[in-house]
Amino acid sequence: MNQQTPAEQAMTTRIGQAVMLLHGGDREEARNRFSALWAELDHDRDHLHRVTVAHYMADTQDDPQAELAWDLRALGAAEALAGARAGIGGHEVVVRGLYPSLHLNLAADYLKLAQHTAARRELDRCHAVLDALGDDAYGSGVRAAVGRLELRLAEVGGEPQRPDGQSP
Repeated sequence: MNQQTPAEQAMTTRIGQAVMLLHGGDREEARNRFSALWAELDHDRDHLHRVTVAHYMADTQDDPQAELAWDLRALGAAEALAGARAGIGGHEVVVRGLYPSLHLNLAADYLKLAQHTAARRELDRCHAVLDALGDDAYGSGVRAAVGRLELRLAEVGGEPQRPDGQSP
């Protein structure tokens, strides 16, 4: 198992503190802290922290286009992590488990922007990687959110999914 360095531990702690602010309702302070953390990260090495910071930074945004930009950064960092560290310290499993949520968030962003074709594409990508989720509370929560987004997309005229996950 890969141990974090003291600097990585400190970064993880600071990210956790910003997440707590976000979940506590202080979006502005969380946004400020995530912005500072993003500026400190080594964009060639700190891929896992970049995924996390960008993922949560998206949730602090008021503008749907800015939220989309941060979610795209999170996906890009996940892809860099998978390419750079696949199989090292168990990160491959971690990254694989992030993709359903990353694609779900992008689908929600595109739906907010009324880009239904892009929303459907991301939901399809999400369905394709749902098997990476465990049979736990997190996996159940993501699957439930996928179902809710499917309904919202269908309400606005997006192409629905069949129960087997395929488009009609």
